[in-house]
Amino acid sequence: MAKRVTGPEIEKLIQLLAKVPGLGPRSARRAALHLVKKKEQLLGPLADAMGEAHRKVCTCSTCGNVDTQDPCSVCTDERRDNSVIIVVEDVSDLWALERAGAMNTAYHVLGGTLSPLDGVGPEDLNIRGLVDRIAKGGVRELIIAVNATVEGTTTAHYITDQLEGFDIKISRLAHGVPVGGELDYLDEGTLTAALRARTSI
Repeated sequence: MAKRVTGPEIEKLIQLLAKVPGLGPRSARRAALHLVKKKEQLLGPLADAMGEAHRKVCTCSTCGNVDTQDPCSVCTDERRDNSVIIVVEDVSDLWALERAGAMNTAYHVLGGTLSPLDGVGPEDLNIRGLVDRIAKGGVRELIIAVNATVEGTTTAHYITDQLEGFDIKISRLAHGVPVGGELDYLDEGTLTAALRARTSI
């Protein structure tokens, strides 16, 4: 049995850091040691920032984004084109699209994808909220930006069925050859999707 070399408080810090995605036990131990060694410059301010985030962070009642205000900064941004909504699986997808800066639109976070095997049905996702947003009017296009998985495709089809009868354009992200990709290294599914989604030049 390994001897304990730190107090229970530091051990708890390591255990909690190890639960953060991308940090394993060793990385968590290194991060904890760095924080403890830089107690005044890092540990104190980080603890304050995390406490404040814990008190203020909430889920946007309109789109499902996380922010410190409701409606969130995205939904209250008057420079956005609210007639176009990009539907994503998770908040991380919303943030990734925002980093890309390709479009300045509204978003809607589903909170996952339909997965009967995992017990995730329509009632477990924010699909009803999306339909309600469309029903209010003012939306001309819906871009379904879910992952290219079986669950993502199933979710996209379900959403399309739910919005049947609304006068809006529904599209999906293109699938296929990534920028800088070489055909020889791509799988058959990606190549097939690229050929089917070919565009004129």
